[in-house]
Amino acid sequence: MIDATTIENVFNTRYSEASGFFSWSLWLSIFVFGLLPALFCLLQPVVIGRAKRLAVCCGSSLAIILAIASMHISQTLWISQHDTELGGLLQPWSYVVNTCRVISFSHDEQAEEIKLADGKIADEEKTVVVLVIGESARKANFQLYGYQRDTNPLLAKREDLKVYQATSCATYTTAGTKAILEPQNSDDLYELLPNYADRTGVDVTWRTSNWGEPPIHIEEYLTNEQLGELYPDENIYHDAILLKGLRERITSSQKNKVLVILHTSTSHGPKYADKYPKAFEVYKPVARNVEEGEKNIDWLVNAYDNTIRYTDYLLDSLITTLSTMNDWHSAMIFISDHGESLGENKMFMHGLPMKLAPKEQYEIPFLVWTSEHFRTYKPDSELPEVLEQHYIFHSVLNLLAIESPAYNKDFDIFR
Repeated sequence: MIDATTIENVFNTRYSEASGFFSWSLWLSIFVFGLLPALFCLLQPVVIGRAKRLAVCCGSSLAIILAIASMHISQTLWISQHDTELGGLLQPWSYVVNTCRVISFSHDEQAEEIKLADGKIADEEKTVVVLVIGESARKANFQLYGYQRDTNPLLAKREDLKVYQATSCATYTTAGTKAILEPQNSDDLYELLPNYADRTGVDVTWRTSNWGEPPIHIEEYLTNEQLGELYPDENIYHDAILLKGLRERITSSQKNKVLVILHTSTSHGPKYADKYPKAFEVYKPVARNVEEGEKNIDWLVNAYDNTIRYTDYLLDSLITTLSTMNDWHSAMIFISDHGESLGENKMFMHGLPMKLAPKEQYEIPFLVWTSEHFRTYKPDSELPEVLEQHYIFHSVLNLLAIESPAYNKDFDIFR
């Protein structure tokens, strides 16, 4: 299914990610089944033939096509209803047309986002909210959701941690991150949470080791490479660098409301074993490359589960830091952009269209912690059994005491 989403993911893939799939067997396949046949065809003489014969062949083919189409005229309406999906199956049509579509989408995204109605901060209490956007973290491998392995040894001990059932709106980073940050599910680009909070008067900082998020318009946007320049002793390829100096950054703020967004890459494949320090390699042996992962699914799962244990450590460390800031109301929210396939039904990683995606690619963790005497959670009876990513936008507005026409109390997990 080569649709616009697939092509967009291709353009959004960096070399550091794609190179994880390079292998000698891949290069051998390309050479034997690609380059050699292409070279053979290139060396063959081309016989153009007579124009009359060409016209007869083309005319006959067109006549047969029209005859078959007229016999199935009743299917025209069905085809028109599903032309986009059908077009995604036609090669090379789908590559060419959907590449043009993605370029068009990219041009449209340069337009200014749809502004939300102005809001205002309702109180002067010192408040910090840290939103952690997980990468490829699937619910199925979290001990907090019933996984048999001890992948959340630290968070499992916290009685003040709220655990919600949730699903993502997409199976790839760009759309999943957009859904977390927007007020409602829409193909349009509405003003996103960090942009809106910044315009309302909140001190907003974005720290990322990832990419593919929608347009972020704030002053302080720091990548892991930039953080590495500030903290040269930290490994920029491990997400602990996103937490470095965070307490000092919050307490030095000149504003009473602070929003920190951490966009991690902890569980991003295909080389899961490169995403955590050696000290967190609890489950062994681990798959170091694609071949090992495909031949030994258990090794692949071991590496992935180690990334979840590392996530557990990062979130627990963050909560510990926030809980010691006695002068501040504080909250930590963790939600993943999408899930991940780990060999189930021969599927790996993520990115399938939602119509075809297995539950492993869209069932995600949603964890919340707040300091004492801050906000009261709604009882579970007042919430759907499974939450969606748009609950983040409205819940964060509540935490930051932002009164706004854009706020929808029905999508808020707090009173």
